[in-house]
Amino acid sequence: MTYRTWLTALALVLAAHPSAAGATANPGPSSGVSSVEWKSCPAYSDEVIRSLGVTEERVPAFRTLMKRLECGTVSVPLNHRDPGGRKIDIAVTRLAATDEAHRFGATAVLPGGPGNSGYLDPILRAALRNEEMAKLNERYDIIGFDPRGVGYSTKVACPITPGGPEEPGTLTEEAARKIYDTQVAANQKCGGTDPAFLGQLTTESVAKDLDLVRTALGERTLNLLGFSWGTYLGMVYRSLFPEHTGRAFLDSTAPPWTRLDKHMKDSAEAAERNFGRMAAWLARRDETYGLGATAPRVLDEVAKLVRAYDKSPKIYTDVRRPIDGAAVADLAKRNSTEWVRAGRALAELRTATGTTAPPTVKELLGAPMMGTPVPGAPEMLNMTMNLAVACNEDGSRAGLDAAWRDYQQLVKRHPATGRSWGVGVMCAGWPLPVQQATLKRGSGSLVLAGHLYEFMSVYDWTLQTRRAIGGTVYTVADDVHVSTTRVPECAADVVRYFETGRIGRGCAGGGIPS
Repeated sequence: MTYRTWLTALALVLAAHPSAAGATANPGPSSGVSSVEWKSCPAYSDEVIRSLGVTEERVPAFRTLMKRLECGTVSVPLNHRDPGGRKIDIAVTRLAATDEAHRFGATAVLPGGPGNSGYLDPILRAALRNEEMAKLNERYDIIGFDPRGVGYSTKVACPITPGGPEEPGTLTEEAARKIYDTQVAANQKCGGTDPAFLGQLTTESVAKDLDLVRTALGERTLNLLGFSWGTYLGMVYRSLFPEHTGRAFLDSTAPPWTRLDKHMKDSAEAAERNFGRMAAWLARRDETYGLGATAPRVLDEVAKLVRAYDKSPKIYTDVRRPIDGAAVADLAKRNSTEWVRAGRALAELRTATGTTAPPTVKELLGAPMMGTPVPGAPEMLNMTMNLAVACNEDGSRAGLDAAWRDYQQLVKRHPATGRSWGVGVMCAGWPLPVQQATLKRGSGSLVLAGHLYEFMSVYDWTLQTRRAIGGTVYTVADDVHVSTTRVPECAADVVRYFETGRIGRGCAGGGIPS
């Protein structure tokens, strides 16, 4: 992952009886608190629906669910310490339980990012995901929302100009300094566009917004289904509002701290470990890929490719991205759902000639990271929100010397994948003060789902979070970020947990090809 893609990547009470997890007589909102201002839901073309990842044959089902979806906004204070001051709107959706007579309560879906939209998550992450997840909507209202700064909620845009080496090839200290200087200038410009708003883009502020959404919906408690950054949001919400938190299932658990330098270090170590699994898989198929008959030989071959393409990058006429060592390392960092294609692309690069990219290289590396939005499509990722939350909470904000030293160590220690990370200066020069939430141990029902081999949310972070705040670890034996609800066998465990409060030790997950 280059620095540019690193910036982009950065997107409970009682368990014995289901009614204790948030069943409510649906009381009205408290006096003086905003209610939901319900309105018509957006209309989407088939092209937009497909752009959301919905297959052609499921477009009619999506439209049917949109007819059931309720859409509205809740007014909240921009600064929760100044409830009488400036107000912003939080966009909210609800997919009411289909079995209202046996309704357990409401489950809020907490999106990833920071900066991802959750507005359509009741459909995309629950009702339409698979038959198992659809069962969650039988006895639970599913609540979606766009966090402040995202999508249909109040937001602000500032120019995002991530730094990056102008020339492909070996990343030098001089190029790193240019990256750093460019990022400092961009961050200072962004942070000055609307500091009153940007300074309130924190996980704690989003958690407080969510509690006002809960009140506006008339729910005594919210159950939480969190993904990636949404798991940290779930931790913060549970710490602030334990009395309002029902059951919580957090998938691909974040660490209980917010330091981007440590985040990158841990992730890089996990990525190289997982490449060891990929190397062993490729070695068993040496007749197909020709990268070596043992895992060490595959590692040596890929490390050699990284060095060779850094020394002599290739510019193909049909691929926007220069193919240098960072691009090779990016292929080595793919999870097991992509080992077949990544292995084929690595094999192609060993013998590539000509001015156009080999087919699999073009397939995996040819598309731009952020595609052109389809007209009328909802915003699914807001990079201003991503940057502001990450940097408002970053306890490191590494300077150039530390970031360059860390990068050099990554490349040395992780010869297959380390080159993909770039220098970690995402928050260099961010002008707003550091704000970090305080996590608290709770006694309510909490499941922390950790994936044994993934690098985006390192498995050890799940164990660290359990030590910090409690909960039960649910182990997914794969390397695929937030895959739990996508795999029917695992999704069945998730739904069973929300229905009964009981959870097993884990599931196999998905990803590893035969």
